[in-house]
Order: sequence, then structure tokens, then C-alpha cells
Amino acid sequence: MYTQIQDAFAGAPKRARIEIIPLIDVIFFLLATFVLFTLSLNKIQSLPVDLPQAATVARPNPEDETVVLQLSEAGTAYWNKELVNTSELGPRLATYRLAAVSPRVLISGDDKASYGAAVHALDEVRKAGIAQVSIETAYRPPGR
Repeated sequence: MYTQIQDAFAGAPKRARIEIIPLIDVIFFLLATFVLFTLSLNKIQSLPVDLPQAATVARPNPEDETVVLQLSEAGTAYWNKELVNTSELGPRLATYRLAAVSPRVLISGDDKASYGAAVHALDEVRKAGIAQVSIETAYRPPGR
């Protein structure tokens, strides 16, 4: 009986099968080619930037007239390491602007100084007409 079944199927046409393994290789090749081609189309445009080199030791300039205005957690202010009342900031900044050739202010605060104190100090600097203002982001203990 087995031989009869074999003989019956011997003349029948074979069924078509789709082999998936070679198809995966072709699809991977096309995908890799597409990715590489699209990456080569993007031109990265940039500007050359010459970054300054950091000095190993920072030496203060004796001719520098910059006022360091430090704010503390307690709401006190220090004008070049001198404790001042926050209400004195406006008149001091106005006097400093008139006395200095190019007035500059560096605003610094300790880790827990309030944001409101910094905004108040910035407002006083703006009211005094001082255009060069910097905000220090490194921690510096107040009064030092």
C-alpha cells in the first residue's frame, strides 16, 4: 500500500514553498543600506568654537573693580565681604556706578539663599543702571 501511495504522488506537481531564511538576509541587507544611505545625507553643520583653557591657579586682578554681592540664607547681604543691610544696596550701587569706570557686579549666594533675595539684588542692580552683571554658580560661604 505504501508503494501505491508513492506512485500516486510521483506524478503530482510539487507544491511551492517560501523559504524565509534567505528573505531575512535580503531584508537585513536592504535595511542596513537604507540606514547608511540616510545617515550620509545629513550634513552636520557646526561652528568652530575656541574654548578658553582653564588656569590652574586663579589670581585676583588688583585693578578689578568688580563688586561681589553675596546673599545668605538669613537674608543678609555682603558687599565685598562687608555685612550690609539689604535696604542699603540701592544707594551703594548708585554710588558705585558713578565712581567706577566700568561698573560690574557679581551676585553670589550660599546654597540655601532664597530666590527672592537674588531677584531683589538683580532689581537693585538694574535700577542703579549697571549693565554688567554676573551670577556666580559655585558655592562660596557668605562673607568670605
